[in-house]
This record gives sequence, C-alpha cells and structure tokens, in this order.
Amino acid sequence: MILRIGNASGFYGDRFDALREMLTGGPLDVLTGDYLAELTMLILGRDRLRDPKKGYAKTFLGQLEECLGLAHERGVRIVANAGGLNPAGLADAVRELADRLGIPARVAHVEGDDVTLRFPDSLAAHAYLGGAGIATCLRAGADVVVTGRVTDAALVTGPAAAHFGWSADAYDRLAGAVVAGHVLECGTQATGGNYAFFTDHEPQTLRRPGFPLAELHEDGSSVITKHDGTGGVVDLGTVTAQLLYETSGARYAGPDVTARLDSIRLTQEAPDRVRIDGVRGEAPPPTLKVGLNRLGGFRNEVVFVLTGLDIEDKAALVRQQMDEALAKSRPADVRWELARTDRPDADTEETASALLRLVVRDADQDTVGRALSGAAVELALGSYPGFHVTAPPGKGSPYGVFEAAYVDQDTVEHTAVLPDGTRLRIDPPPRCLDRDRVHALAAAEQPSLPEPLPDGPVRRVPLGRVAGARSGDKGGDANVGVWVRTDDAWRWLAHTLTVDRFRELLPETTDLTVVRHLLPNLRALNFVVAGILGEGVASQARFDPQAKALGEWLRARHLDIPEVLL
Repeated sequence: MILRIGNASGFYGDRFDALREMLTGGPLDVLTGDYLAELTMLILGRDRLRDPKKGYAKTFLGQLEECLGLAHERGVRIVANAGGLNPAGLADAVRELADRLGIPARVAHVEGDDVTLRFPDSLAAHAYLGGAGIATCLRAGADVVVTGRVTDAALVTGPAAAHFGWSADAYDRLAGAVVAGHVLECGTQATGGNYAFFTDHEPQTLRRPGFPLAELHEDGSSVITKHDGTGGVVDLGTVTAQLLYETSGARYAGPDVTARLDSIRLTQEAPDRVRIDGVRGEAPPPTLKVGLNRLGGFRNEVVFVLTGLDIEDKAALVRQQMDEALAKSRPADVRWELARTDRPDADTEETASALLRLVVRDADQDTVGRALSGAAVELALGSYPGFHVTAPPGKGSPYGVFEAAYVDQDTVEHTAVLPDGTRLRIDPPPRCLDRDRVHALAAAEQPSLPEPLPDGPVRRVPLGRVAGARSGDKGGDANVGVWVRTDDAWRWLAHTLTVDRFRELLPETTDLTVVRHLLPNLRALNFVVAGILGEGVASQARFDPQAKALGEWLRARHLDIPEVLL
C-alpha cells in the first residue's frame, strides 16, 4: 500500500501554477504546501497589523480558487501551513470559497502554536508543532487541513501517520516520513533546482523543474520522484543536497521523532526515482522550538559606485567623509563592504565599477534616515571622481530579529479543530529524549574516518570540481553541507576539509564557532557556522542574508585536489 504525497510550494511566493500542475500531472493522494519561513512570519505579521482578519498566505486562497474543484474530483487531500499567524481565519476563508464554488470540501485546521503571551518582548512567538494534529484532522475526514507554524516535515508525518495508523512511538516509521518530508519541503530543490552540479544536465532539463512527490510505504521507506513528463531530475545528488539543507548533525530532532540522518540509505532505483530506507528514529525531545520575532530597530543603506582607477583610495575617501558626517549622530551599527566587481581595462562602464555598500542600524529611525541621506547626498559634488550611488537612501525601514527559544511540549495547547468544529487537544508524545542526553549521545557516537586516500599528484583547482554543496540559514546561524559522489572522493574530503581548512577557505568564519558533522552514508560533511548571519535574515546583516550562496563560495575556492579524482 503506497501513499503518494506531493509538494506544490516551498515558500510564500513559489510557482503559482504548481498546485494545478501537481493535481493534473499524475496520481496523488495528498498534496502539501510549505509557505512559512522565518522571514515570512514577519511579513504575515505586518499583514495582520493592517487587517486582523489576515495573517495567512493569501496566494494559497488564489490557488484554491482555481484548483479546489480539481482536488475534489480527484480525491486529493490538501495539507498546507499557509495559515501562518491565523490558521482559523484561513480555514474560514477556505470554507467561504468552497461554498461560493459549490464544492463540498470539509475543512479543518490546527492551532495552538501561538505562544506570544509567554514572550512579552516579542512581536510574535510560535512553537513548531508536529504532525499529530494534522493526522487527527485527516482521520476525521478533512479534505483540506491548514495549519499555523508546524515543522516542515509535519506536512508529511501527519498524513502518513493517519494513513498507515502509526502510533506515536513508531519511531523508525515516523523518522522515515520526516526524512521524506524534509526532501519534499523545499519543492524543486529536490528535482534539480539550485543544484550544485546543474551543468551535468541539458539546460532544458532544469529550465522548469517539476515539483517532487514521495511514494511512502507502511514501513517508513519512500521513493522520491516526480510526475512523468515534467522537467528537472531526481537523482542521488539532488536528494543528498536537499537532505543537507538546513540540518546539522546525525540527530534531526523534531516534535514527532528524532530522525537519525546517519542511518539513511539512498538507492537510485530507476531514472528520477531515489529510494530512501534504513532510517532509524528515536524519541523526540521534551521541548518544542519556538521562533521569536521582534522589532530590532531601523536600518538603511546606500551603495556608492566606484568606477575606474584607484578603487581602494576612492573607497577610503568616501568612508572618511561619511564617518565625519555621521559623527554627531552615529548609528549604533555601521557596516561597510567593498565588492570588487570591477575589471581592468573594462569595455563597459558597469564592468569597470566596484560597489561600496554602507549599511546602518539604530533604534532611532531618524538616525538612520535623514542623517544618513543628508550625509550621502551632500557629498555629490565634493567626493571621489565619478561619484554616484545606485539609489538615494530613504527614510530608514524597520527590521525584524529572529531568535529561537524552547518550551515544554506538554505546556503547548496543540489543538485539532475538526470539520464539524469539534476541538481536540493533542497529547504530547508518550516518551521524550532529553536534549542534554541527545548531545551526550552525539558526542559519544562520532563516526570514524575512512582510510585516507593514498598520496599522489595533485592539481590546484576549485573544490566544486569534485564536491557539491548546499547552504542555508537557521536564525543567525548557517549550515554548509558538502558532499561527494564517489568513495575515493569521500576518503579525501573527510580528511581534507577540516574545520581549520573550512575557516581558511571562508575567511568570514575565522572568528566564529564552526562545528563539523560527518555523515558517511551520504558521503557528506555538514558545517554549522554560528552567528554568521547576525540576528537573522530579517536584519539583513550580510550581503547574502540567508547564506544561500555560502556553499557556492566554498566550492569556488581553490585547493590541492588529487588528480585521480579529477
């Protein structure tokens, strides 16, 4: 008995037509959509401030307008976390839509994730719930289930538990569903999107990758695939890349189960079909992660364009001038970054130019608004030759800060609101594994290194010639997963890419805490870099605020690689 679960959204703003494409492209039992990210919660918070009835992903309603009837005809259930800050409001809106369209859709929702009252200094605080509430709604006959903040994998563990009748302590089965859910959650990242080795495939293959689906089995194993005839590719590399995305070590702890990522076995079963099995699970932790969003203050920026000769001297001049101009009311945080995008003897003005970016932050809007804009504009005729900026600075805009906290699972009112309005409190898991115990186990179970590759001739080339990478953000931290495709390459990578070498290749990490995790089954290393993103994506502390390209920077760095691997 197979349960086919597809994905039609990896973020708020993903391909609008994906819901229809997945419903019409082939057989499905459940269609999921992930609409929430750390930054999205702040966006939805601003929506709800303007209209208390909002606070959910409006595009989801637009997609249902076109596709609810189609889903009903095909018997496909829809599960999405598009409820954001207001899952009850979205459930009501879906019912109104169904009534207007004349579709007998049974709508349920999951709530209880909002724990803002416990964190009075936050604009919003939401606990990451598991899939048990979703499962309860589906068992009660819901056709559409919308949630607020749940873990991304809960969109798969919930339907799987409901379909197969898994108990809360079926840890291996639940862990298998978590792994499948993690592969699906970012949509086309599992089918060739954002893929390190994209040049291995014909350009037309990856031009419009299809969305992924998982064929789940009762034992928790799955096959990751996509509808026939859609673009993209599903292979060991695309699945491995997504498994490393926004994870850390061997234990991937969630509210339903702690999945052992070091137990995963991947097999290329056929073209565009990758089997995942062997996943082991352990009890979940007794606490739930809480995403805290608060107002961090106000920010502004100005980008100076430096063209032609003497780039460093031009940058030094304007920095001195701006520092003097801001001295009377200096912002609390001032950051400069010079991007040498210029080329010598360039044949266009743009390629002859470098960009000097100034970012300021402060609790006072005027300090980063009028003070900055006045200082920058007044330099127009009295600074470096060729002075201009990409755009004049504005008034200064508010920025948010994301932080993580934890609350006990049994203190959160995880509630399933069924299609008939019945409210059922979801019990916490029967057994939990203390986080300190998890860390102790992880420290004691470090996998051994493979035998090193014998010495031989080397060539100095980019790391990306043999290794793939995928990186992402978790609050102020980032992870960089690095993997290779052969056993010999793994023997080399595991011994070569140490924490010290990682810091050497990425100098921005020199003074930061970097932890390396080994995942031999995936031939992969996962590096977690603490604090590289400051206070999170919404604070925009860095040029690449979500660390999406950190892995590609690493792949572009040169080091001595054995010729036998090239």
